[in-house]
Parts: sequence; structure tokens; C-alpha cells
Amino acid sequence: MTPRHPLTPGLAGTASAALALVLASAAAGSPVSAAGGEGGDVPQGTVVYRTTAQFTTAGRARDLLLHPDSKKLYVGSDDLPETAEVNESGLNVLEPADGKVRSNVSQAPGPTGTLGRRAVRQLVAPLPGDGAVFVYPLRGIGTAEDGDAAAAGAWVPGGPVTDAAPGPTASTVLVAQGSVLSEVDIATAAVKRSLTLEGGERFAHDRARGTVWFTDFGNRRMYRVDLASFTVAATVALPAGEGLAGFTEVDPETGAVWVGLDTSVVVHDAAGRPVGTVKGGAGADMPRAAAFDAATHEAFVVWQDAGDTSQPGSDGDGALTVHRTRDLGEAARPVVLPGNHAQLGGAAVAVQPGGATLFVSDPAAGRITRLERSTSPRIIRGPEDRTVAAGAEVVLTAQAEGTPAPTVVWQVSTDAGRTWQAVPGGTSATYSFKAAAADNGRRYRAEFANAAGVSRTAPATLTVTAAGTTTGGTVPTTGTTTGGTAGGSDGSAASAGTDGSTATAGGAGSAGSPAGGAVGSAGGASGTTVGGTGTTPAGGALASTGTAVAALAGGALVLTAAGWVLVRRTRPRRTTG
Repeated sequence: MTPRHPLTPGLAGTASAALALVLASAAAGSPVSAAGGEGGDVPQGTVVYRTTAQFTTAGRARDLLLHPDSKKLYVGSDDLPETAEVNESGLNVLEPADGKVRSNVSQAPGPTGTLGRRAVRQLVAPLPGDGAVFVYPLRGIGTAEDGDAAAAGAWVPGGPVTDAAPGPTASTVLVAQGSVLSEVDIATAAVKRSLTLEGGERFAHDRARGTVWFTDFGNRRMYRVDLASFTVAATVALPAGEGLAGFTEVDPETGAVWVGLDTSVVVHDAAGRPVGTVKGGAGADMPRAAAFDAATHEAFVVWQDAGDTSQPGSDGDGALTVHRTRDLGEAARPVVLPGNHAQLGGAAVAVQPGGATLFVSDPAAGRITRLERSTSPRIIRGPEDRTVAAGAEVVLTAQAEGTPAPTVVWQVSTDAGRTWQAVPGGTSATYSFKAAAADNGRRYRAEFANAAGVSRTAPATLTVTAAGTTTGGTVPTTGTTTGGTAGGSDGSAASAGTDGSTATAGGAGSAGSPAGGAVGSAGGASGTTVGGTGTTPAGGALASTGTAVAALAGGALVLTAAGWVLVRRTRPRRTTG
């Protein structure tokens, strides 16, 4: 707030100076608080994933697939022995929202074509509209969709299938049988072509670039296979280590290959050049699954504890980490996955396009965890400092964005921001109230909160001025008045002075007051005392002499309770007789 200046003879030298002072006094500024905020429990816009549900309806989940068309959650499962009353093995189809089982396709052909109950170890690809292509032990390639009584399937000749991926055409899949890579017809399991490598058993298919990255964990290397010629185009060395196998996945957007190796993830670009290393989890946690989202340019990595408490760093808990694919930086806060360890199988992850929802399996516990993305409130607009008169309405506004939509509580501080209390009823973006004199100097802020955290606006300060100055009493009339008789208590014109000029008094104080009224104006050019004789001779701010005011051409300057007044001086009337 701009301070009001006291009237002094020096400032009253000219009428223009007086008017400038009036304008300066009326222009009380209201600085605006910048959007942003003064803090919270996490930085604004922090992304976290929180558990919203856990499903125990699909046995020991081994793989997950969110169907892009039907939006159903497909789960490849083993039976969970603890649930003796039901066998959950097979292809389970769940409602993603609550885990309700829509169907369980448990029957698939054996090596001779005989139907039998089969576990599903890997989900390879979605079928158009609905359904999935999957792998079942030991060499089965099956297809089924929600509601089928049994799956169609055929057995691949050769050894057990150790990995699979979508093929270069819609009718084929790629399978690894140890170090043998083959392209296989889905319907008949007939091998169309194959390649024997020097080692390995896991791979990833980069369909956009026509490349397969085949990982030989034991010998710490990758083979880049050109699918057009079905030959090895390059060999890439992996960092030395213990050789613990995690996963091999390709980011469809960039072509970078991510390899879970021991307790880290090593990343190479589409040409096989090293990009960097991703760390996550804690202690002995191992990277066991990864998925990518093109919309957010993020990678989601699931880490499992070794499950061996004799190992240093083993705590029994796993973790989910989220990374930017462009620079491998952390895109969300790590999430602890209680009890998720690798003793009874590797975890799997499925990500909804856009990254808002994801699912993580925990084979040891026989559950699937649904996680949803939350973003802590980011302040868009904060309240502004205000200067108002007592009794006026004050309207404070704040705005923030976040996921889920944040709630708001207004807070007030009466001790310059050291402590804050919630304002009763202040739970909307706009908070309004009538200002009282006691509110002067109080600070107000809005606190926004959601599942990801709390953010607060910068505080706004409220300045409350008096509603209007009212001064009572009468101007003393005793004593010699050379400048004319003082006016009334409301500042009305007085009688003419001895030199014929008009004297004016502002709202008068009580008789004998030090100022002789709110302001006593000079009564004329030769007036010696304004406001009469009181306890203190001073007649107000201008009660020294009338000389300074007389210097004003064409008028006298008067200060009243309402502000500055410029009073025109009239010529005296001549009298006869």
C-alpha cells in the first residue's frame, strides 16, 4: 500500500502540487502474487503411481496383456496350489477395473491334438478385435478369445519354446527354442525358416526396423538379426557380470534395446551403440519386465527382490520405476511392490496407452496390482494482495491442476505466516468475505491436495483501511479571530474576515483540543490564529500563519476529513455608510 503523505507547508506551495498529492494518495497499489507457490510436501507436478486395486482372481499370473481393441485384461496363468477349490491355470480374461473374471480358457491341444488343461506362460500378441496369441508348455502355440470353450493350438517341432514375439506378418510368430530362432505359422506351428545362434534363449523383435535382438546372457552379448535375410548382422558386447537373465525388450518408438542384466538395465540404441544404464529397486532387486508407452515416451520397469534373505540388500520387496526413454531420467517416483520376489517366477507388466493405468503381476503372492498415475497439484493462479476499506467484500481466487483433480482448503495466518489455520467453509477455488478492521495484515493462501501430494500458493496480504473518518466536536470560537469566524463542524463557509476573505474549517474537534478541529484553515492573509484559542494554540496542520496559503493564486488549500479541497477566494463586498 502506498503511504499517505502528511500535509506540510512545503508541499502546499502551489495548487498543482496539492492536486498531484491528492492523486498519489488515492492510488494505493495492489501487487499481484505470481503463480507458483511457496511449497508443499512434494514438488509441484510430481508424478507418482499409487495402488488402486489388487486382484487375486487369476492364479499365479505369468504374463499380462491389455487388449488394444476390447480393452480387456488378458492373463496367462499357472494354477495357484493354495486355492485348492479352483484351478486358475490357462488364459484368464479379466475386467481391468475390478479384476472380475470374464472367462477362463483352460483347454488347449496337446502334442497329439488331445485337449487338456494347459497353463499359459507367455502372451505373444493381441488378435484383431479381441483375443490373444499365447505360448503354453512345452511347445504349444495357441489362440483364444473371451468366452471360448477351448483354445486352438498346435505344437512346434523341436525343443521347448523359451521365448516368443509377434512375427513379421500377422499369420506368424517368432519363437526361440534355446539358441534356435524360428518364424512359425500360428495356425499350424509349421516352421517357415530358422537360424541357429551360438548361444542364448531370449529375444525382442523390432518390427519397425526389421530387426531381432537375440540375447546370450551367459556369454554377455547380443546378436542383431536382420529379418529380411534371417542372418546375423552384428554382435554387441554386454557388460561383464554374473549373467543373471532379466528381459530383452525394444522401444518401438526409438528402436533402443533394453536388457535387464543382473541388478541393472543396459540400454543400446537401434544401431547397437551403448546409451546408458538404468538403476532401480534396492539392493539385490533384479529387473524382470519392461513395457513402453509411445504417448508419454516412457519405459516402465518392474524389479523383483531375489527372495533370498541371506543375500545383502534382500528385503523381500520389489519396485516399479518409470523412466524417460529419451534420456533415461526418472519420470515418476519409484513405487515399492511389497513382497514381490523372484522365487516363484518373473513378474510381468502391462501399460494402458497413455500411461494412466498399469498392471503388475506378483507370481509369488498370486496377485495382480493395478496402479494409477497421479500428479501432484501444480499452481496455475494464486491469490493477489488486496487493499480494501472495512466492510468491503474481498474475493480471493486460486487455481491448480493435477491428477486426480485436487481439492482446496483456504488458510489464514495472523502472525505474518509463521502459523496457518484452515478457514471455515473455504473449500472452493474462490473465497469471499467482508473485510473487518481486525483482518488488517492477515495473510491468505490456498492449499491444494490430491493423492500425489500437497501444493500451496504464495500468500496474499490483506490491508484494511478505515471505512470513513468521522470526527466530532465544535470548533472553539473564543479568542481573537483576525481571519474571520471559523466555519461549522461540517466544514461550511465562515463569515468574512477583516480583509474580506473567507475562512473555512474542516470537521471541527472539541473545544480546547490541541488541533482546534480536524483541520483549521487559514482565514485570511493576515490571520494570526486559526481555530480560536484552545489548550494548544495550534489551529491544525495549517495553523501557523495564513502566509503560506496566501501564496496560492486564486484559492486556498483546505484539508478535510474527506481529503483535499481547493476553495476559491472571493473578492470582498464594499459596504456603504
